[in-house]
Amino acid sequence: MTTTNNQGKRLRADAQRNRDRVLAAAQELFAAEGLAVPLDDIARRAGVGPGTIYRHFPTKEALFDAVVSERIQRMVHDARELAEADDPEQAFFDYFRQVVEQASFNKDLCDALGSTGRQPKSECRETDFDTVLGALLERAQQCGAVRSNITTAELRSLLIGCITMHRRAAAENRSPQEIELILNAMRRCCPPPRR
Repeated sequence: MTTTNNQGKRLRADAQRNRDRVLAAAQELFAAEGLAVPLDDIARRAGVGPGTIYRHFPTKEALFDAVVSERIQRMVHDARELAEADDPEQAFFDYFRQVVEQASFNKDLCDALGSTGRQPKSECRETDFDTVLGALLERAQQCGAVRSNITTAELRSLLIGCITMHRRAAAENRSPQEIELILNAMRRCCPPPRR
């Protein structure tokens, strides 16, 4: 994808290649380490100097936001496709599991979704993601599949908790059983426990 500079001019081919290399390195390192990764590590991985990064992204947070916004927009797109599914219950629970699994393997998504004001916040993170999450929740509530007293903000908190549990279970080389407990607790009529 061709990008423009601050004056609205197309980037030279070498500048575009450098920007693409920076984004690729940042995607890899942010996924592994989140926002804590040093900018110098990104520059080294991309094979450029820190000044090259600053020419394209004024702060590390701006670079982080560029990387994470793209990933969250993909998640938003997936949710929009599920928003009109014939089975709102399955769409809701499938999406919840999908987000937990995707984010648990990407530290940057964990940081972004768990943002409490200290992390950079992109517009898509604050509006689009919460909007589609709320739409899936509302449809599942309307069909009686999910408890009516759960809000979108509470659902987001449950997602963050499940992501953390999934990451811990993966580190301990075990299946994250706690996530199914959370999903069952959200159901309007909890199924009887399995024996």
